[in-house]
Amino acid sequence: RVKLNFKQLHPFVSGFNRQSDKTFPGRSTIGEEWYGNCSLIETIPNKNESAMNSLLLIINTLLIMTHTLPPLPYAMDALAPKMSKETLEYHYGKHLQTYIDNLNNLIKGTPYENMPLEEISVKADGPIYNNGAQAWNHAFFFNSFSPTPKSAPEGALAEAIKRDFGSFDAFKEQFGKAAIGLFGSGWTWLAADKNGKLVIVSESNAGNPLKKGLIPLLGIDVWEHSYYIDYRNRRADYVKNFWDIVDWKVIEKRFKK
Repeated sequence: RVKLNFKQLHPFVSGFNRQSDKTFPGRSTIGEEWYGNCSLIETIPNKNESAMNSLLLIINTLLIMTHTLPPLPYAMDALAPKMSKETLEYHYGKHLQTYIDNLNNLIKGTPYENMPLEEISVKADGPIYNNGAQAWNHAFFFNSFSPTPKSAPEGALAEAIKRDFGSFDAFKEQFGKAAIGLFGSGWTWLAADKNGKLVIVSESNAGNPLKKGLIPLLGIDVWEHSYYIDYRNRRADYVKNFWDIVDWKVIEKRFKK
């Protein structure tokens, strides 16, 4: 993980008077919701432009896209008992970390080396897709929760759910049935198309609606590693308790975007 502070790197960066157009690939990160390249816009004093360009070339050479474990927006024990600290220690701390480590090793020297996770999830296939999409899916999943969640959507999202599913309760029933009924490992998603129509999509393994041109709003992981510590083989209980930690304030923001 690389952090750049140009004032610390070189005394040339003072008395700023114009912007350059240099952009550096940064690490994929989960800020609030989405992933992407980090644009670094620096300003250069005219008299030292040649020296600064040399410095930028060195930095650009050293800067490597490294995907890292995104921080949780809550404490490890904050979602208990619906999702225990032990589950997060394994699911977030070990499974997600493994996907990230695998991805970093797999993308070296490939066209995916400097791509953000979202782009990898759309363009890649094979092992790079599996690990990249799983890294994206899990970070998105963990960022959907809160120990003090908003329990139901309002506004435009609530209206869209009513329009496309009949009611919020009807949506939860349909979503739950899809998640419980998904054979084997995978994900069930609430997603929107480009016109804002909502759909429920179930995908096996690392499947993600991004591949189909859809916008993910909410996803539930139904791989056994996501619930076996807390619920053993009772996937239905896991799905039922999932609703108690989903923060609809987060999902509303995704829909507005």
